[in-house]
Amino acid sequence: MSEPSERYRTGMKTRRAVLGDAHVDAAVAATDDFNAPFQTLITESAWGSVWSRDHITRRERSMITIALLAGLGHFDEVAMHVRATRNTGASLDDIREALMHVAIYAGVPAANHAFKIAREAYAEMQASDPA
Repeated sequence: MSEPSERYRTGMKTRRAVLGDAHVDAAVAATDDFNAPFQTLITESAWGSVWSRDHITRRERSMITIALLAGLGHFDEVAMHVRATRNTGASLDDIREALMHVAIYAGVPAANHAFKIAREAYAEMQASDPA
């Protein structure tokens, strides 16, 4: 295997900052010959190229990402990115506002289900916070 590219290293740093070490470590541990090219692709492109840009904040990227994933019906990814708001600074109010846009521009059923997923993810986050 070749040395990771600079974009990969940048992407991995950003990916860890947004999703957390536990999530990224699990993804890395699950990497095999079959999915390694995919892991490289998302690390370099999503995390190294897009999420690492500095024109908008991680909070704003988080809101956009949650809205897009909800509108497309990728609800497992919605939950993952709601959990990532711990690291991006997007608040529960921010998530609500993003999902209100989903209702108007992508449909009420998609937003309704995303609200359910977001509430569940947020409740899990609160339950796991140290008291």
